[in-house]
This record gives sequence, structure tokens and C-alpha cells, in this order.
Amino acid sequence: MAGVFTDADPTGMSSPLGKLVVLAMLVSALVVLARWWWHQRKR
Repeated sequence: MAGVFTDADPTGMSSPLGKLVVLAMLVSALVVLARWWWHQRKR
């Protein structure tokens, strides 16, 4: 991961790739939460 980001931008937030990674992480977290909630609700 260290090779992808520059020292000027340690988080990578200003780059499109960084935004895409963050967005993908948020979406996957929401999917996992939704699936867990759905299984809890069906019991």
C-alpha cells in the first residue's frame, strides 16, 4: 500500500483511486451490516 500513495498525500484521499477504495469499503461494510440485520430479523 505504501508504494501507491505519495508522502504529500499519506491518506490517498485526494486521488480518484483513494476515493474509489474508500467507497468500496463503505459499500461492502453496508452490505455486511444489511445481511446481518436481515438474518437477525428473520429469526
